[in-house]
Amino acid sequence: MHISKEFLVKALGFSRSAIDRKVKQRKHLSVDQAERVLGLVRLIGQVEAMVVQSGQADGFDPARWTGQWLQQPTPALGGRCPAEFSDTILGQELLSALLARMQSGAYA
Repeated sequence: MHISKEFLVKALGFSRSAIDRKVKQRKHLSVDQAERVLGLVRLIGQVEAMVVQSGQADGFDPARWTGQWLQQPTPALGGRCPAEFSDTILGQELLSALLARMQSGAYA
């Protein structure tokens, strides 16, 4: 995704120390944490599908694009960054709907 670990941890609403501890102890994420990670993976997949459907997928890195998009203020979100909405399933659904509107041209 070409974003820092700190940014990703914050965007998903995780505690850096708790995540580091889980890694060190080889523990699994909680169900809620895993759902947030999977939600982010789904957003990346949605971006990839959008680009494939457009017929211009050559050389496109959907994870990188998504990582950059998460950090950019977006008019459709009142000037807030999409990452501010990625820490909940509901927020990720909002981002998915925004991507769909962008694809349809309803709101870029």
